[in-house]
Amino acid sequence: MRNLYLLSIGIISFALMHTSCQTGEKEIQLFNGQDIDDWDKYIGTSLGADWDDLAEAATVEEVFSVVELDGSNVIRISGEVNGSLATKESYGNYHLRLVFKWGETVYSRRNSGLLYHSFGDFGVAIGTWMPNIEFQMMHQNLGDTYLMANTTCETEAALNATTNQYFYTPGSEMVQFGEHASGRSIKKSADHEVPLGQWNTIDLYCFGQTAVHVVNGVTVMVNNNTGVFEDGDINSLTSGKIQIQSEGGELFIRSIELSQISLLPDEILP
Repeated sequence: MRNLYLLSIGIISFALMHTSCQTGEKEIQLFNGQDIDDWDKYIGTSLGADWDDLAEAATVEEVFSVVELDGSNVIRISGEVNGSLATKESYGNYHLRLVFKWGETVYSRRNSGLLYHSFGDFGVAIGTWMPNIEFQMMHQNLGDTYLMANTTCETEAALNATTNQYFYTPGSEMVQFGEHASGRSIKKSADHEVPLGQWNTIDLYCFGQTAVHVVNGVTVMVNNNTGVFEDGDINSLTSGKIQIQSEGGELFIRSIELSQISLLPDEILP
């Protein structure tokens, strides 16, 4: 009887370990709730001629800080200059969850982005950022894809003849995007952003060469065959640093959590 009991315990333990490996239990708090000392900060270009003086006076301490909001510490990104808050480490095969809301101060527009698979030097992309693939956070564009520098992907997309923009459309033809192909921008399938002043939750799933954008629980973008276009060839891009933009509006980030995964959950795929 005792041997049967021990065998049962062993089976249950194995099952739990297997589930843990499948779902990815190695969680990393990218924001520790106290400071952003573990992040690199970079001040880049001006938002435009009207804001040149602000760009010249900007410091990383003013642009990227930790403040108290609604009774807890949050990351504040001021937005008066183009800038990057970047992880020191690179990540691949992960689920990242970021909770944010917009502040009241707006310079050019409420614009930011979660930039993944980032590599190389600051300043290569649009004078400020490392090359990357962007999970767009701009107000009213939350969930779009924008490919910076020479990054590329393939996405099921349909062209809207009225706006001349591609929209992520599950079941449509797979289209290649990038500076060498059908352009850098892919619009989300639908709008699931909450009203200004409320907290948005965005989830980014990256596994192999697939990246999935989820906005407030709804999948709005699936990018496949993520890569870098170099010398006429496409080389796979499956990991990199994570950047968050300062780009025109005050932004508050409540949490950033990352978990390693060994597969993409079925429920997020169309």
